[in-house]
Amino acid sequence: MNAVWLAAAAALVLPFGVAGSANGPDQPDNSPIYGVALPAGYRQWQVISAAHEAGNLDDIRVILGNPLAVKAYRAGKRPFPDGAMLARVAWKLVPSARNNAVFGKAQSFVAGEATNVQISRKDAKRYAATGGWGYGQFENGKANPDPNLMQTCFACHAKLPAAEDFVFTRYAP
Repeated sequence: MNAVWLAAAAALVLPFGVAGSANGPDQPDNSPIYGVALPAGYRQWQVISAAHEAGNLDDIRVILGNPLAVKAYRAGKRPFPDGAMLARVAWKLVPSARNNAVFGKAQSFVAGEATNVQISRKDAKRYAATGGWGYGQFENGKANPDPNLMQTCFACHAKLPAAEDFVFTRYAP
């Protein structure tokens, strides 16, 4: 992955709303099933990595970590400690006509419309049935209320090795 691309993706700042409480799934700003809220200040968390997802999603994403997650990544600690949180912020990937004109060929892509923010929250006891992780997806700062969507989260993460604590993202120092 190009370091310039990673830095540019990390510098993007788009508003996504504010956090709700984390009391449970019955709270309107929390995800169904897991009760995960959009954490206040998550946009100031450190960058863990960036990724491009092709196919139907065709998006660009930046993965951020709270201080506990960053410390665990840097130390290579697995499983992550309770309280570790990851935020995956995604935008549609769109060609940049402006940049391509400067470069003289079609090669530049940038973040377009925001799609969603996904939060993974580690709590080994509360989320024991899902490898210790609770999940939430947020669009325009609001939790997606679809429990069927939330049930798909761990189904994919469970395909990863337990030794990696069911986390897709590797640290990109």
